[in-house]
Formats: sequence, structure tokens, C-alpha cells
Amino acid sequence: MKRFSVKLRLTLWITLLMFLLTALVLVCMVAVSRDVVTENAYDQLISVVQSNISGISKENGSLTFAEGFSFTQNGVYTTVYSDAGALLAGQLPLGFPEGVAFENGISRPVEGENGDFYVLDLHLPFSWEDGVWVRGIIAAPDVADVLDDLTGIALLLLPLMVVVSGVGAYLIARSTFRPIDRIISAAETIGEGRDLSRRIGLPPGRDEISRLGQAFDGMFARLETSFEAEKQFTSDASHELRTPTAVILAQCEDARRHAETPEQYAQAVEVIERQARRMSGLIAQLLQMTRLEQGTQRAAFERADLSALTEVICEETPTADAVLQTDIQPDIEADFDVTLVSRLLQNLLNNAVRYGGGHIWVTLRRDGADAVLSVRDDGAGIPADLQDKIWQRFYQADASRSGENGAGLGLPMVRQIAALHGGTVSLTSALGKGSCFTFRFPTEQA
Repeated sequence: MKRFSVKLRLTLWITLLMFLLTALVLVCMVAVSRDVVTENAYDQLISVVQSNISGISKENGSLTFAEGFSFTQNGVYTTVYSDAGALLAGQLPLGFPEGVAFENGISRPVEGENGDFYVLDLHLPFSWEDGVWVRGIIAAPDVADVLDDLTGIALLLLPLMVVVSGVGAYLIARSTFRPIDRIISAAETIGEGRDLSRRIGLPPGRDEISRLGQAFDGMFARLETSFEAEKQFTSDASHELRTPTAVILAQCEDARRHAETPEQYAQAVEVIERQARRMSGLIAQLLQMTRLEQGTQRAAFERADLSALTEVICEETPTADAVLQTDIQPDIEADFDVTLVSRLLQNLLNNAVRYGGGHIWVTLRRDGADAVLSVRDDGAGIPADLQDKIWQRFYQADASRSGENGAGLGLPMVRQIAALHGGTVSLTSALGKGSCFTFRFPTEQA
């Protein structure tokens, strides 16, 4: 049985169950048929005798019968006897024995010459000393004929019910397990790595199969996201780490061949350390962005004072020669991840310091249910055709001004953090007029 598919096993079990149920019903019908037939014969006997007795009367010493009175009705023979047992009216059925004693109001079987009969006697009094016996007689039905008929019906219905139940069970099983086949096909395709974007695509529903398909689609989506994030991380790391690695190797080779004094060795070590720190920072940023994309690093939302946090970050962020001015609305509380929002503001400030023209303005205000944080500079601005590209990884609008510390990951991370808070970050910039980055997010997180 284990070698068969679940679909076939389910079909066989349902067919077997229907066979047993149908057979049980037919056996029960045969078992009760004898009692039903007998009961119907007794009911018919009682009904006819009670109906006929009301049509018998006695006038001037003679029996009279009502108009339409019939001594034979629906297989019931009606006879009338005197109190002494003499037959006064009616005719006995063939084979009914003579001399059967009267029993008032009792239906009972009587054995005849060619078969059994059912008999009912009722005494009809006309006076204290005068009356007649009214006897109803009906031949006992042949139960064997009924059983033969039921057996014939059973032999016809049983195979038909088995076939119908088997076909119906197979169709139901096939319809039920068709989504399972789609799940298996999608899982095999994704498992072989041919198409990670493959989805089962079952219509929404509340049954277990639909919920299973939706759960698998969600799992496949997460797998695709994780795989794409891994590819992105590998590509980014191999691309960006190539330069500092080459510098470190070249500096080591140069120091090994040409360095002669401690100062020359110290200079080489300084270059190597600077490049190693750059590599470490780049790896840390890439890992954080990958964790944010994969959902392994989630925002730790807490109710905090955004105004106070903004003031602290603005005071502690080195601005070199730039003049930083703030316009912070006090006591703005919001639900946010303190660490991530701090990183977002620091990235925007570093970007303004690096590309600005000497002045930086930080503004924080409440706008309805949102908090709006803006960082503006008076730098050269960003051309309109490049404004969409600055959100791409490793893109730098002006690489000559980014220095070694600029890797082109700050603004992509800003956008990720904004999205994680259910907010947006936008850019307003024009050549020669500077740039303004605006972060808007709801103060109440769902």
C-alpha cells in the first residue's frame, strides 16, 4: 500500500468505505423487510375489518350490510359468524382451516393448508344476548419474493455505487492534490536553481492547501531575496575590496624591496593600516545593508525624543570648516530605531560636509502625524540626470571630492533605513544652489 500514491490510496479507501456502507445498508434493508412486510399486512387487515364492521347492522332479526359493502377488499376476506360459530355471510379463502377459535381484538397468524394467514376477530353485539363475530383474513405475504426483489436491487445498486464512489473519489482527490503537484514542481525548479523567481501562484483561499501554497510562495520570495542579497554582497565586496587589497599588496612589496629606514617602514605601515581600516568599514557597511535587505537585522523601535537625538548628533559630528546651523522643533517624540536613525543623520551630515559649500542647515519639525528631518547644503548641487543614480550602491556624483572614506554606500543605506521606518527620503537639488535631503516618517509605528 505504501508504494501507491496518496491520491490512489485515498481513492481506494473512499471506494472501500462506500462499498461497506452500501452493503451494510442493503443488509439492514433485507433484515427489516420481513418485519415491514408483516406489519403492512397486519395494518391492512385491521383497517379493512374496522371499516367493514361499521357497515354491518341487524334489522327485524336479519343482518343488513351498508351500500358498497365488500366481503373481499385489498386481499382481505371478511366473514360473519354467529355467536355459536356458524358462518352467516362471506367466503373463506382457499386453504383456510375450519374451526379456528375466535379471539376478540387479537391479530394473529394461523397456519393453513397451503400457507399461513393473518386473522383478526372482532365481536359486534346487537343486544345483551345477541351479536355476531366479524373475522378478517388475509394471506401472509411471501417474504421470499420480497427478499428476491431486494437481492436483485442490491446486485444492481452495489456495483453502481462502488463505481460512482470510486470515480467521484478519484476526481475529488485529483482536484484536491493538483495544487500539491504545483508546489512540488515549483520546489523542484527552485531546488535545481533554474528559476528562483518561480512561484506556485495558487488563488487565495482559507483552506489548508491554499494556505500551504501561500506559505511556500512567501518562503520562495525570502529565498530569492536572500540569494540576490548574497550575490549582491559578493559582487560588491569583490569589486570594492579589489583596490585597497591591491594597494596593501603593492605597499608591502614596495616596503620589502625599497624601505631602508624606520621612517620608510612606518610610512608603509600607515598606508597599509589606512587601507585596512577602509576595508573594515566597507565590509561593515555591506554587512549591515545585507542584513537590512534580508530582514535579519530588524528595527528595534522605541519611543524616544527625536529632537534631543538630532541636537546631540549635530553637536558631535565633525563638520571641518563648514558652518552648521540647526532649526529643531523641541519635544518631538516618535517610534524609531535610535541606532539606525543616528546612522541616517550622520550619513546625510557627512555627505553635506563632503560635497557642501561651507554651510549646512539641519531642520526638524512635525508635520501632522509625521516627523520631517531635512539636511541642506550650499554646495554645487547635483544635475537632474544624476539624481536617480546617487541612490545606487558605490555611485559617487563627484569621486574626486569623496576621498578615501567615501565608498558610495551612505545614501543607499539612508534609503534602506527610511523604508524600514515606513518613511521616505527625497532629494531637492539644482546646479549651483546646493542639495536638500528630506527624511519623512510617521511618529507612530503600527
